Amino acid sequence: MTRKISPERAVERYLNERRADISESTYYNHSSLLSQFVGWCEDEEIDYVNELDGFHISDFKIHRRDEDGVNSVTLYNQMTVLRVFLRWCESRELVEDLADNILMPVPEDDSRDTMIDSETAAQILQHLQKFEYGTLKHVVFALLWDTGFRIGTLRAIDLDDYHSEEQYIEVRHRPESGTPLKNKHGAEREVNLHEWVCDVVDDYIEMYRHDIVDDAGREPLITTKHGRPVRSNIRGHINSMTRPCVYAGECPHGREPDSCEAAQRRDAAQRCPDSVPPHAIRRSAITSWLNDGHSKELLSDRMNVSVKTLEKHYDARTESEKRELRREEFGME
Repeated sequence: MTRKISPERAVERYLNERRADISESTYYNHSSLLSQFVGWCEDEEIDYVNELDGFHISDFKIHRRDEDGVNSVTLYNQMTVLRVFLRWCESRELVEDLADNILMPVPEDDSRDTMIDSETAAQILQHLQKFEYGTLKHVVFALLWDTGFRIGTLRAIDLDDYHSEEQYIEVRHRPESGTPLKNKHGAEREVNLHEWVCDVVDDYIEMYRHDIVDDAGREPLITTKHGRPVRSNIRGHINSMTRPCVYAGECPHGREPDSCEAAQRRDAAQRCPDSVPPHAIRRSAITSWLNDGHSKELLSDRMNVSVKTLEKHYDARTESEKRELRREEFGME
C-alpha cells in the first residue's frame, strides 16, 4: 500500500536522512537535481509521489535533454541521482517498481565532458597521502595532476630525467628505445615541479620504486615489478583511484562499496560511471592552472599543447569563471 506525500516533502525527507552520510558535494548535487525534479512535478500538476509512473520519469528525462539542453554525461549522472531517490521512495512505500525500470541514457565518450575539479583532486590526494603515501598510485596521480602529462610522457621518464634538488623533470623523445612522445622532438622540454610533488617522488624512489633496467638498458622512474609500466597499467590505476568509493568512502549511486564490482577488481574500475580516464586528469589539471590565473602561453609550453588546441579542447572553464578571473586580474573586487 503506497503512501501519499508530495514530491517536495519526499525530497526534503530524503535529503535530511542522507545528509549525515554523504559529502557536501554529493549533497549539493542531489539537492540541485531533485529541486529541478520537484519544480517539474509542479508544472506537470503531480501532487503526490505515488502518482509517478514510468512515463513521467521518461518525460522528465526528455525535458532535461531537449528543453534544458544538458549533455549526455550530465543527463546520465542526473538520472542516476533520480534513480537513487526513487529507490529510497520504494523503501518507504511511496512508489512501486520505478527505479530499476528507468531506461538510462548512454553517455557519450567525450573527454570534454569528463573531468574532475580541484576539490575532488584534493580529496584524492588527501586519501593517497593518508592511506597510500609514496606508492605507485600516489606518485602517478601527483605527477599527472601537477604537470598535466600524457600517459606516454609519464612512462617515458627515466630516473636520471628527474632532478630532485632543482625540482624539475626532463622530457625526452626516445623512439629508438620504445618511448616516443606524441609531438616527437617538439614535446621535449623541462618541467618544473612543486616541492610537495618532489617529496612524493623522492619517497616513492626510496620506498617503492623497483631497482630495474628495461630492455633498452634504461632505468625508468615509474616502475612495476616487471619493468616500465604499460599504458593500460597506468590507465587502470587512474580509473581505480578516481572512484568516489575509494577516495570519499561513498558511492553516489547508492551502492555499498563492498558490493560494487568496480571496488573489488581494478580491471573493472572503468565500469564505475564516476571514475575518469587519464586524459581527463590532463584536461582537469590544465583547467585548474587556468583557473589559478596562469597565462595560456606559459601553459602551452608546460603542457605541450598549442594555445589554439588548449582553447578548443582543454579550457573547460565556464564563462562565469573566466569573468571572475578577469575581475580579480583587473583589481575590480
